[in-house]
Amino acid sequence: MNLHDIREEYSKKALSKSDCHANPIEQFKVWLDAAIDAKVNEPTAMNIATVGADGRPSARMVLLKEVNDEGFVFFSNHHSTKGQALQINPFAALTFFWAELERQVRIEGTVTLLNDAASDDYFNSRPYTSRIGAWASEQSTVISDKSVIVTRAAKFGIKHPLHVPRPPHWGGYLIHPKTIEFWQGRPSRLHDRIRYRLDNNEWVKERLAP
Repeated sequence: MNLHDIREEYSKKALSKSDCHANPIEQFKVWLDAAIDAKVNEPTAMNIATVGADGRPSARMVLLKEVNDEGFVFFSNHHSTKGQALQINPFAALTFFWAELERQVRIEGTVTLLNDAASDDYFNSRPYTSRIGAWASEQSTVISDKSVIVTRAAKFGIKHPLHVPRPPHWGGYLIHPKTIEFWQGRPSRLHDRIRYRLDNNEWVKERLAP
């Protein structure tokens, strides 16, 4: 297979500045609702890129769990690779790609921890097995075999047969956006790109060349 020959022509929709809400978070909600309504695969899945102490970027997929006036929320183990990176460099870049709609959203901003109450609320809403898993998995560490996790999970299940408290090293992150770009695929690679950037606490909306 020649990868040079793999091409997809995008033509489903167009995007203009006048189409977009004055507030990019509201515009994101419109697009997210459209992705959910279209039943795209994992509409809340997002790539999050961080930079560790070595100055090298690292990226992985996580799930968006909340959008509010302040930004975008996800949850993770604070001791994980991304958690350690965010402790050192509290900045992140997010990317959503909804292939079925030929759309992409890119977000860059600063990151803060959610407060304990908000993290507790979400943790307690998770399935029992997921809460046990948060204790059992020392995320991103090397293990000899999958049985290590299974054994830990069984032990924590015995210790917490009903209520599972949130691990102190697990909780939410809030990305406060500084730039948000909406990308709509168009024919001949002349894609529509509308970027919002925060300037003196006001959102500036502008079109970018594809």
